[in-house]
Amino acid sequence: MKTENIVACNYVESNGGSFKAINPSLNLPISTPFVAADNDIIDSALDKAAAAFKVFKSINKDQKSNFLRSIANELELVATALIDVAMQESGLTEVRLKGELARTTGQLRMFADLIEEGSWVDAVIMPAMPDRLPIPRADIRRMLRPLGPVVVFGASNFPLAFSVAGGDTAAAFAAGCPVIVKVHPAHPGTSAITATAIIKAVKNNHLPDGCFSMLYDGSYEVGTALVQHPHTKAVAFTGSLKGGMALHKLAQNRKDPIPVFAEMGSTNPIFVFPEAVINNAQSLSEKLAVSVTSGAGQFCTKPGLIFVMENINLDNFKNHLITAFQNSLPVTMLTPGICANYFEKNAKVLSENGVSALYASEIDKSALPNGGNPILAEVTAENWLKNPLLAEEVFGPFSLLIIIKSIDELNAIVEKLEGQLTTTVIAEAEDVAKYCAIIEDLTDKAGRLIFNGVPTGVEVNAAMNHGGPFPATNNNFTSVGSKSIYRFVRPIAYQDWPDHLLPMELKRENPYHITRQTNQTLSKD
Repeated sequence: MKTENIVACNYVESNGGSFKAINPSLNLPISTPFVAADNDIIDSALDKAAAAFKVFKSINKDQKSNFLRSIANELELVATALIDVAMQESGLTEVRLKGELARTTGQLRMFADLIEEGSWVDAVIMPAMPDRLPIPRADIRRMLRPLGPVVVFGASNFPLAFSVAGGDTAAAFAAGCPVIVKVHPAHPGTSAITATAIIKAVKNNHLPDGCFSMLYDGSYEVGTALVQHPHTKAVAFTGSLKGGMALHKLAQNRKDPIPVFAEMGSTNPIFVFPEAVINNAQSLSEKLAVSVTSGAGQFCTKPGLIFVMENINLDNFKNHLITAFQNSLPVTMLTPGICANYFEKNAKVLSENGVSALYASEIDKSALPNGGNPILAEVTAENWLKNPLLAEEVFGPFSLLIIIKSIDELNAIVEKLEGQLTTTVIAEAEDVAKYCAIIEDLTDKAGRLIFNGVPTGVEVNAAMNHGGPFPATNNNFTSVGSKSIYRFVRPIAYQDWPDHLLPMELKRENPYHITRQTNQTLSKD
């Protein structure tokens, strides 16, 4: 069987690696028949990626930025088909997917701008000092260079922005790394259309075809083989703690361990302080309910824990929060498996000692078989502190309200919290003054600290940090924004090399005219 960069399909379902079409009448703009990846296909993809890396790592910055922009342009040309298929596969709305496509093309162009400007390579130059006594100094020039082929695991909850052409792929391409994507089985058709756009951009920019490959599979063996392949130099993953840690262990047990950059989930706790409740009960409740239930609660930044200090307006706040949840309807979840897991997890939480349901919407499974119903539950801080299960993520439109009675309980909660992608503080000036030490402690628990807002909605820019202490991630990098490029590079120093053999970014005349550090001074000289 001939190996292609893309192995595509109509909709498929898998059972232990055996695949069949379940909607063969669907017209996808692809021509290659679907096949599950095997060892031959994996070897071919990684071999071609290793060969492509020898060229791709050294192309000039203009060619690389043009390539990234070409991908964005090609995606926009197939936007109608792409969004239509993504709606069918994911159950997400047209409005949501149009926004996600804009984010996908926007971050590709953001990286193109970054590459064109050029200073991201962190060039540092320490010129020779041959007359320095007692020891002369060599000429040393340092910059960041790409790692090599990167394996990207597509995410279930973002079929565009965290999938085939998503942020991980864009950052790896920008760094100069070929990419091999393992498609998430929830959206094979969406992935196929996206991959054809990337492949067209590769060809139009006269790059080696091994710069990009995309593989399907129906088992864990393919993922294992990709992580363990000797040509793989880094892995990017967005998903569960179990899945992320499994990949991490595989990578660390290689003969040559490689980094796995895993975003693995978060409860994104919100701390609501008394004066904020007293002054803003209704507006705050509405804001929180929307954040919990939007997209059927399937954002990695959905607030799953809401901590509230007891106060004179607490009952009013709870009533407003219940009303706001009542205004949120059940929504189709991404996959039957995710939906089943949601009901299993929220049922388990609701069965725990001291937990009660403040609101659980009705759902007609015959009309909405994969629907997730919004649920708001309540527990005291005393019971929450005793039960580790209540600190676990429930992926879906569920949140747990925890009532705190004392400063001691609040301190114990902050101490117990594990690492999070986000932590939110809802407070008035009086609250900040009274609880400033506790708020400062929260900076040790999260990658992004939010004040009087909600965590859902992740802006893509240079300042964004979408990561956090373990177990939110297994690293100290962001997976969103231009700084995410630093996952896929390493520093290298050139000592006493003649100018004509140096990379463009380190040449003495600075032909790219980028900002560099020479001795202790930043300049474009």
